[in-house]
Amino acid sequence: MVDNVSIVTGVIKKFSTLDYVIFAGILIISAGIGFYHAWKDRRKDTLKEFLLAGGNMQTLPVALSLVASFMSAITLLGTPVEMYQYSTMYFYIGIGYLLVMAGAAHIYIPIFYRLKITSAYEYLEMRFGKIVRTAGSLTFVVQMLLYMAIVLYAPSLALNAVTGFPLWGAVASVGIVCTIYTAFGGMKAVLWTDCFQVGMMLAGLFAVLIRGSMEVGGFTDAWDAMKNSGRVFFDDFRPDPNVRHSFWALVFGGYFTWVAIYGVNQAMVQRACTLPTLRRAQIALWLNVPGLWIILYVGCMIGTVVYAFYSKCDPISAGLINSKDQLLPLFVMDVLGDITGLPGLFVACLFSGALSTISSGLNSIAAVILEDVIKAYFAKDLKEQRAKRITQILALIFGAVCLALTYVASLLGNVLQAALSLFGMIAGPLLGLFTLGMIFPWSNKWGALVGLICSLTVTFTMGIGNFIYKPPVRPPRANVTTVGCFLGINGTATNVTTTTIVPTTTTFASTMASNSTEEPYIFAMFEVSYIWIGFYAVLTCVVVGLIVSVATGYTKPETINPKLICPIFDIVPPFCFLPEKCRKPLRFGVVHEGKYDDVETDEERLARLEELDKRKLSDVVEVTLEVKPGGEIKARPNSSNGLANHGHAQNGDVEVTRM
Repeated sequence: MVDNVSIVTGVIKKFSTLDYVIFAGILIISAGIGFYHAWKDRRKDTLKEFLLAGGNMQTLPVALSLVASFMSAITLLGTPVEMYQYSTMYFYIGIGYLLVMAGAAHIYIPIFYRLKITSAYEYLEMRFGKIVRTAGSLTFVVQMLLYMAIVLYAPSLALNAVTGFPLWGAVASVGIVCTIYTAFGGMKAVLWTDCFQVGMMLAGLFAVLIRGSMEVGGFTDAWDAMKNSGRVFFDDFRPDPNVRHSFWALVFGGYFTWVAIYGVNQAMVQRACTLPTLRRAQIALWLNVPGLWIILYVGCMIGTVVYAFYSKCDPISAGLINSKDQLLPLFVMDVLGDITGLPGLFVACLFSGALSTISSGLNSIAAVILEDVIKAYFAKDLKEQRAKRITQILALIFGAVCLALTYVASLLGNVLQAALSLFGMIAGPLLGLFTLGMIFPWSNKWGALVGLICSLTVTFTMGIGNFIYKPPVRPPRANVTTVGCFLGINGTATNVTTTTIVPTTTTFASTMASNSTEEPYIFAMFEVSYIWIGFYAVLTCVVVGLIVSVATGYTKPETINPKLICPIFDIVPPFCFLPEKCRKPLRFGVVHEGKYDDVETDEERLARLEELDKRKLSDVVEVTLEVKPGGEIKARPNSSNGLANHGHAQNGDVEVTRM
């Protein structure tokens, strides 16, 4: 370890001019990609082009965008801290990712894709009615606004506290740039900037891992230090839901947390619908697994190196930093601070995660408000160009709202950590609502509405109660020490005037002793691990929804539109391997045979798109508009090719019919 790091000198290094230049560079490049696509597609003035990228995107950029959208800056900051403060049990959540993609790709996304909807909440109206659709869409908007504000503020605050990086300068510049390129470039801009930002995230993570490993003598030595501290174990298989990170919590509790994102979240559904076929959408989802694994396990490896580096001096206990979110930025300044430009690369990595999440959120919120509020209640038959303009204005408005909420978040202090859990607390009930509709054909609108309300009540009670009463963590945080803090080169204590250091070791016994005088917990549900909240949300929504549906007159399965129901036992092993005579009763009277006969197959759609690509625009459109001197516009008929509806001339005029 070098001698000019914070835990030796008590002084934290600051950013250089080049680091600020690199940060500015990622904003300029991201904005440039957005404006490029806005200019390139300026003649394609349709809502489908703006919100769904024309429905003809390639698989790989969509897959990369899916990875980037919810691997936010909070994830990049939090995963290394998990290794440092707790244990290697978090590795198991990677198994949960496999289950998540299976559920999203084969249960939820096919329903949305085949219905050809822009907003996921259109499904709720088809299944339950307009009131449930509105309740679901507004819940989603609240969820995303809160999450985006935190995603923007948390990394800015962490960087500001450690590096001196301007707090509101970072918040304003990232928020404004992201809002502008999302509003003008649409979904294509979001997808392609996400691809660039994934590259920046990986570059920053690998730079930190490689350099950090060199500083501690190699990754093997770092792993040995973790082992010696008792942090390396993989055998916590307790079924107790109060255990923070057991195998069952991470794999199955994690499934409900993440499938709420990849299966029914508007941002993900919208991306899946940008692909030309359902099969490609499913492939894009499955390609997320290796992408998520890389970011997850590189983050875990960085956490291992961080612990080895600070094993003799915990920066939080030593007073160098104030919160766990600042640990990784401090480590970056300690190991990369002497290499001009590399701290800037880390900032690029961190804010690339924020940019991708915020741009995804703004685009999806604009789509939801347009489809579920404006079109549903005020202007059903909006013209394409006007609808696109409204969507752009909505993106700008909600970008400003996000910035305003970021300022509010700065005033909340410790409540910021509680607000972070709101994402899971709101996403779980929405997953329960869609699950109730897609898998249980007996449910009706009253069951859906009451189920959603009860589920939100339960999750908010669990989350807020946990925050207020602060039950002991099971298992507790791993031991830390400050015995090696602020030692000079010759082993003598360095004079530090800003902080008084008393070498301490945090243990489970001391934690329990401090809690022994507290009041008993009013409800056991407050002690449930945060990662199980999504499961309890779905369970509450489904159980309450079915009870209320039966009480108010359940829906007869044979009367329901089969396109709105997922034949779950035809998909999930081992039931899908049963013979037809065994599976038929498990469809509960819903007739699935032939329900997609009127829907274009993947092969037919690909063939049609390839045919369109071969033809020039002038061959597809029935008329060419010529502008004469003086502003007169004349329509000249083209020969018909069968791809557009026929225009016909009457009395010398040309009538044009849309496709």
